[in-house]
Amino acid sequence: MNLHPDWIIPHWPAPPNVRAVITTRAGGVSPAPYDSLNFGLRSGDEEANVRNNRAILRAHLPAEPSWVHQVHGNQVVHAERMPEDVKADGSVAHEAGRVCIVMAADCMPVLLCDRSGTVVGAAHAGWRGLAGGVVEAAVREMNVPAGEVLAYLGPCIGPANFEVGDDVLAAFSAQDAGAVDAFSPYPGRPGKWLCDLYALARRRLHALGVRAVYGGGFCTVNDTRFFSHRRDKGQSGRMAGLIWRA
Repeated sequence: MNLHPDWIIPHWPAPPNVRAVITTRAGGVSPAPYDSLNFGLRSGDEEANVRNNRAILRAHLPAEPSWVHQVHGNQVVHAERMPEDVKADGSVAHEAGRVCIVMAADCMPVLLCDRSGTVVGAAHAGWRGLAGGVVEAAVREMNVPAGEVLAYLGPCIGPANFEVGDDVLAAFSAQDAGAVDAFSPYPGRPGKWLCDLYALARRRLHALGVRAVYGGGFCTVNDTRFFSHRRDKGQSGRMAGLIWRA
């Protein structure tokens, strides 16, 4: 694949027949503030720009990606038999050539495969989806032992910039008392916390029995290669995390 040099190829021990890529904001046609490779039809960008950007991406893929209408939930569908514009936040695929895709602009794209390369998946994990079980749903729909699953955590808002309230802390700690370790008090702001989405995702995956977890370490707010809904005050495009079997 002759991909744009700014796009990210995950560094993880996926089997040779598994392909994965995470786009950045580079390589498209959209003007500011959506510059330039924006895939979000509901982002405020002109639809023609988004369609052109999706065509640029499609040229690098074996098939049209399995686009879903993301709603920050926990629904995960099978790419082989999903209806058009289905409301979901993840997909899995057992067939070769089926491309699972999620979009993000501070939320975390989680890419998944098994060690034998028989199934792949992608989940859109913002805090609501993560607390709601979207990663658990994706692993369940893969239908392989959790110990055979590999996960890659794509770029999301980093722990130094993700300010949340008591409600977010409560949503995670009610299910897992140890989740409080992923929250730090925000200095001088009672009731506010700095949240580490990467740490929370790892906890959820480890609880499932998924020990092979890679990625993390990016921050979409600090790194201008990435779209960031929070940094850009809502006027932001959407990047994509994609995975498929060759």
